[in-house]
Amino acid sequence: MTQDGGQAVHIDTSKPHPARIYDYLLGGKDNYEVDQLAGDQLAEAAPEVWISVRANRAFLHRAVRYVIGSGVRQILDIGTGLPTSPNVHEVAQELAADTRVAYVDNDPIVKAHADALLSRSGTTGIVLADLRNPQSVIDHPEVRRIIDFEQPVALFLVAILHFIRDADEPERIVATLRDALPAGSFLVLSHATGDFADDRSDAEAVYNSATATMNLRSRDRVERFFDGFELVEPGLTQVPFWRPETTPPPGSEAIGFYGGVARRNA
Repeated sequence: MTQDGGQAVHIDTSKPHPARIYDYLLGGKDNYEVDQLAGDQLAEAAPEVWISVRANRAFLHRAVRYVIGSGVRQILDIGTGLPTSPNVHEVAQELAADTRVAYVDNDPIVKAHADALLSRSGTTGIVLADLRNPQSVIDHPEVRRIIDFEQPVALFLVAILHFIRDADEPERIVATLRDALPAGSFLVLSHATGDFADDRSDAEAVYNSATATMNLRSRDRVERFFDGFELVEPGLTQVPFWRPETTPPPGSEAIGFYGGVARRNA
């Protein structure tokens, strides 16, 4: 398998991968035994993870519908993860067929699966790039082909920033992406937290042997990612409580994911 530029990429299936663990917890089939074992260990340490990942996915779908309903017709989804239908472009294009979606992930397995599923209409595409180098995402030719940064863009950073270490300056990463967005754009973000549990060290430890570490952050830390944006109601909340369309399921108060949607007004 090759990256966009033709350089060979090694796919490491000996270690659990966050995207494949997430896929397993969602009931997907694009994972390996090592990911399943890690998912089971995570669920043992944090039993609410089963409803948490589904609540996070449902938040993603509601946020897509919100930004499309607000008139945005371009989505930049970074940290795509393995395709789990309905995907972002499927939800968006059901509401507005002309919506353009650029997916970005740093895992060649994700890209291979997405390439097989995406339409060839030219309105969707996926590229290999690393969020830790946000300028490379913005400047990527395929991203530029799909996304016009002169027009409003909905930037999705859903369940991805908690895999970025503090040493990699996640606030700087988001600020770089923010500064590329014109007024009228949106940031859709969710992030894992330990605020609703006494101790999440065992859950974090599951990722110590994975390809990316888990970095839980407090509400105050997560809220900083929205600097330069104006949060829409109800602000930053646990994901089941962000504009729910049905009554959140029992146990939602323990879900360790914050989520929010914010608009860039200047």
